[in-house]
Amino acid sequence: MNYRTDKYGNNLSILGYGCMRFSRAGGKIDIDKAEQEIMAAFRGGVNYYDTAYVYPGSEAALGEILERNHIRGQAAIATKLPHYLIKTADSVEKYFREQLKRLRTDYVDYYLMHMLTDVKTWERLKGLGIVEWLEQKKKSGEIRQIGFSYHGNSDMFCQLVDAYDWDFCQIQYNYMDENSQAGRKGLQYAASKGLPVIIMEPLRGGKLVNHLPKEAETLFETYPVKHTPADWAFRWLWNQPEVTCVLSGMNSLEMVEENVKTASEASVGGLGAEEEAMLKKVVQAVNAKMKVGCTGCGYCMPCPKNVDIPGTFAAYNRRCSEGKNAAFMEYFMCTAMRRTSAAASNCIECGKCEKHCPQHIEIRKELKNARRQLEGPVYKIGRKIVSLLKLY
Repeated sequence: MNYRTDKYGNNLSILGYGCMRFSRAGGKIDIDKAEQEIMAAFRGGVNYYDTAYVYPGSEAALGEILERNHIRGQAAIATKLPHYLIKTADSVEKYFREQLKRLRTDYVDYYLMHMLTDVKTWERLKGLGIVEWLEQKKKSGEIRQIGFSYHGNSDMFCQLVDAYDWDFCQIQYNYMDENSQAGRKGLQYAASKGLPVIIMEPLRGGKLVNHLPKEAETLFETYPVKHTPADWAFRWLWNQPEVTCVLSGMNSLEMVEENVKTASEASVGGLGAEEEAMLKKVVQAVNAKMKVGCTGCGYCMPCPKNVDIPGTFAAYNRRCSEGKNAAFMEYFMCTAMRRTSAAASNCIECGKCEKHCPQHIEIRKELKNARRQLEGPVYKIGRKIVSLLKLY
């Protein structure tokens, strides 16, 4: 296993265990199967385990497995505060105590604000005393390091990086999202500020393995160097020195063994110019199925009505390549889970964005198309619930 260091010089395995996708039996996590997989990863050198309050049963399962095998002190736990459920200062402590109980521990190594979407949301939390609470927890040792996870565009991500003295951060990033979400721009900005970056969705929930177009599969199959599509995706990430740890939601021993092997071989500089060029062709093959030729460059931003134009087009394109559910979740997190909506329906057709688009996209027209596909009744009801309950 290869390792990279966090902000304080601690070694983190470059492969982290994402605990959201444990196998289930009868609606419950199959704890014995999960234990076999986690312990295989642990023996392979994995020392970073990521969970969250809202992953059903995940915190409790992870806590039980670590306790059963007496490895709590050798395993770094990362979990997340559901700040969108927080209404009062007292409830922060209530949720944290519940998490410690589930995890069967008296401290958390890496504690994240879950899906922190914008600076306004962080300001709301500050108004509830979150900064003082975090500092007290860090002083007592109950929380070792403080970070945030993020879905959204790179400009807002960079603003959040500067909004607090974070210890680390977590972003969605893969070879398809190089110029969307926080993207390479956000990755490099966080690293320039000294923040370790944890990567989620390296395979886009498995879509970069199981749902590639035939043209992309052929590129992998005919390339002289033989790796699986998953290997290529991980190697692309670990080729970048700014990437600290990559999470994988492993739920089979075969997956654990393959990923551990790759994490033991991959390194910065491991991919040359030819391999990078081949992956660019894979991206082009996937993008050929897309509706909008948006590269995520961000020249169209900021929108005077706060529309997340690159984020909208990324979700719209994802709908065409990966289906409705994946697109809906991405769009909802990027546009609805914010204090100020970033939805396509905010567009007033001023045309400012089109003047700056290097791809000459008819942005106003495409935003209408995206809105029709992405803002159906479920989206509207969800947005109303978010607004009424202030889940941001």
